[in-house]
Amino acid sequence: MNVTQKILSAHLVSGELIPGSEIAIHIDQTLTQDSTGTMAYLQFEAMGIPRVKTEKSIAYIDHNTLQTGFENADDHKYIATVTRKHGVYLSKPGNGICHQVQLERIGKPGKTLLGSDSHTPTGGALGMIAIGAGGLDVAVAMGGGAYYLSCPSVVNVRLTGRLQRGVAAKDVILELLRRLSVKGGVGKVMEYTGPGVKTLSIPERATIANMGAELGATTSVFPSDEVTEAFLKAQGRAEDFAPLAADEDAAYEETVEIDLSALVPMVALPHMPDNVKTVEEAGPIRVDQVCIGSCTNSSYLDMMRVAAILRGKTVHPDVSLVIAPGSRQVLSMLSANGALHDMIEAGARICETACGFCIGMGQSPCTNAVSVRTNNRNFFGRSGTKSAGIYLVSCETAAATALAGVLTDPRGVDADLSVDMPATFLYNDNLIIPPATEEEAPQVEVVRGPNIKPFPQADALEQSLHGKLLLKMEDNITTDHIMPSDSSLLPFRSNIPKLSEHCLAPVDPTFPARAKEAGGGFLLAGANYGQGSSREHAALVPLYLKIRGVLAKSFARIHRANLINNGILPLEFVNESDYDRFDPSDEIALENIRQLIAGGAETIPVTNVTKAFTIPMTLALTPRQRRMILAGGLINMTRQG
Repeated sequence: MNVTQKILSAHLVSGELIPGSEIAIHIDQTLTQDSTGTMAYLQFEAMGIPRVKTEKSIAYIDHNTLQTGFENADDHKYIATVTRKHGVYLSKPGNGICHQVQLERIGKPGKTLLGSDSHTPTGGALGMIAIGAGGLDVAVAMGGGAYYLSCPSVVNVRLTGRLQRGVAAKDVILELLRRLSVKGGVGKVMEYTGPGVKTLSIPERATIANMGAELGATTSVFPSDEVTEAFLKAQGRAEDFAPLAADEDAAYEETVEIDLSALVPMVALPHMPDNVKTVEEAGPIRVDQVCIGSCTNSSYLDMMRVAAILRGKTVHPDVSLVIAPGSRQVLSMLSANGALHDMIEAGARICETACGFCIGMGQSPCTNAVSVRTNNRNFFGRSGTKSAGIYLVSCETAAATALAGVLTDPRGVDADLSVDMPATFLYNDNLIIPPATEEEAPQVEVVRGPNIKPFPQADALEQSLHGKLLLKMEDNITTDHIMPSDSSLLPFRSNIPKLSEHCLAPVDPTFPARAKEAGGGFLLAGANYGQGSSREHAALVPLYLKIRGVLAKSFARIHRANLINNGILPLEFVNESDYDRFDPSDEIALENIRQLIAGGAETIPVTNVTKAFTIPMTLALTPRQRRMILAGGLINMTRQG
């Protein structure tokens, strides 16, 4: 077996490891963050389970840390108290970004991790099956329930050679995105093999695994080898190591070959992570802002290379450089060894160890700016400035660019880029707060601020559905389009009624008002609808607006699951050309839909009443998902037993 099959088979609750079939796996660890966590814990409370049943669950506060009003602080107070009551550890603000801290202090080879954040696959760097999901799926896993998914096919990404000086792990994943696109990993696990793997450190593997999410992959995974063992030993966690490798005769559905020594610095141009060129091809584009950090590129090794490039130099006068180390551990070590001094002296602004600029929480660039960043997504408007262009690069390219003022190939920098992995990291877990004991838990009061509103729940599916087609959208509509996520809206992640005023506004500002006036209806979308974040708000807010179904060419994995979890029908065109036959305001009818779904129908007749035609659409649901849709979502089904 390959590594993916070994971990999945060891955690298999039901089903068979046949690609495309439904399987259920046991989850060892879960993580949440504060942007999605409030809703996840509200859902966990709704299940009535007194204490989590995982090996370890941890709540991170790393997203909404700007706190311009009371709303974020209230969410944090709720998370701190609800986790203490129900057996979940808490990583306090300032301890770091969830995926970086999870890698350093929590993750274990061979384990499964489910997180309410799409970049949870970062844990694959340690040899875990780490999967991003909606908060409701995570809540179920915390309660001891299995996680259901379509069994992925496994792609062998075979690495040979060694990265050149100035070429980084970020360039590996950008090359994969260039080849495969943001849809290239859908339904797949990217498993890394070959002699090149041993040349990559755990932080470098983490960068690659992290941005596998941009491929649409279920997850990415590396073997657990002597590099893994050395990293865990340096973190004081030698006992957590377990060797794990693919068998010599392991089979894969596909193979992709990458010669690391042949790679050059790459850049993803606006507004999609797969719009990739070499830095040389892109040319010396004038730059206004450089942002270094995020869960993709904020490790100690990343930051030390940045410090080496900046040491003794000054940031270009036209460039604003901000740096956000990924964890308190990283920041502490930079402070202790003088690297932080080098960054500050060069003119960098040091930001909090949090998600920050990556999610649009601060550091929005100026009008029409070119912003070069080391994070994972450059979706339109995500930075908080709609007219800005976001370019994704490695830390080395970003630092060289900050000095030159134009997009710059870092291979020519005058700096020593060789950074050794520390024999011992400066680890301190005093900001990871343990939960109350089972005896103490009943006395813990859960504090809910006025911004925390009940989450919407669907009713049982009606016999037939009718409504207007409220919006027609193109390919690659992201969760940022569906439910915008910038500094003005992040404080309202626990207030669905407030968020509903902005649903799909980047596509059509009139949509929220029209949806409310119509009393709900249907959405029409192109391919890969719902790509991007795991945020289930992109399903909860349409549910609140009474969206009954989405007609699309195809769906992104997590968003499709979130729609089903909340009782919204994900319908796919049998003939994609039928997409062109629909227009906004067309009346749609799904007659006898309840009977069809209950009877196991996979082809659903969808009638355009306005234009008097009927087309077949696919509704591929497992038996469990059929029960969920009929009940009106996962919570309703769980309550019914």
